[in-house]
Amino acid sequence: MKFSFKNDYSEGCHSNILKALLEHNTDQQAGYGEDQYSLQAKELIKQRIKKTDSEIYFVSGGTQANLLVISSVLRPYQCAISASTGHILNNETGAIEATGHKILSIEKEDGKLAPEDIIPVLENHRNIPHQVMPKLVYISNSTELGTVYTLKELEDLSKFCEDNNLYLFMDGARMGHGLTSEISDLTLEKVAELTDVFYLGGTKNGALIGEAIVINNKELQQDFAFNIKQKGALLAKGRLLGIQFLELMKNDLYFELAKHANQQAMKIKNAMQERGVQFLSDTYTNQIFPILSNDVIQKLSEKFEFYVWKKIDENFSAIRLITSWNTDDEPVNEFIEIIKTEL
Repeated sequence: MKFSFKNDYSEGCHSNILKALLEHNTDQQAGYGEDQYSLQAKELIKQRIKKTDSEIYFVSGGTQANLLVISSVLRPYQCAISASTGHILNNETGAIEATGHKILSIEKEDGKLAPEDIIPVLENHRNIPHQVMPKLVYISNSTELGTVYTLKELEDLSKFCEDNNLYLFMDGARMGHGLTSEISDLTLEKVAELTDVFYLGGTKNGALIGEAIVINNKELQQDFAFNIKQKGALLAKGRLLGIQFLELMKNDLYFELAKHANQQAMKIKNAMQERGVQFLSDTYTNQIFPILSNDVIQKLSEKFEFYVWKKIDENFSAIRLITSWNTDDEPVNEFIEIIKTEL
């Protein structure tokens, strides 16, 4: 059976979570997120972000989190702004558009937005009231290309959004990987301080399912629970999510798992760089995009699964490799040995 570097949600969940689910399986608890585990997990997250007035909601997945936040935050005539690589544009089957909200796309090779990217969008939407109103800036950390925001970049973007009456929403499906990247100077506390809403992704980082939406802007907290219920996202057995995040937040397990995934990807990246391999983007997280000849790609595909991400020319393509919290040394070392043999 081939080892998969296709994604970071092919794994099950960390053993601590399975043990906790089994241990508490027969406990009777309140439903709809009012169980003691969900409440404890929320308190741990609030302690970590140092914001006791933030509101936290557990939902099942990233697309669901994006849909819930954006559909709740925006009025019918308002729209979101996203990098062209954004998950809401390319991988959510028009979920945002289906709620009646347009997404304005900005081409960015590194997947990150900066104030200077957004200014032309705002200037081109001054024909009031005949055009949609830009209101929410959607970003990801780490991005869909594995890149990360620096503290300065996020501070500048946050200030710009505040000055221009825009909400800033950070997709955190791979938040752990972004924050534990060896080049990151961001902290979870700073993310909470500088965004209106963000979420912690569990699905891609050790949980069976689950994301933790964190709403920092009090204006946006009002009535959010109604939107969750109306969209079918309020789990009756909410403890399924609460137990998982309680375990992930204990003793920094969430960040340890993400750091491990990053380190495994960097082993592959470093080995490739030593052989002169070029990359589609310079990443330091668990996603890497090496550019390889079709012959080498064919050889690697005999033992490994991955996505051919972008055709470069007739002979070369970029592939995407993703390591997970559960990727051990054996497949990584085997992959590296093939690279050393073929290059």
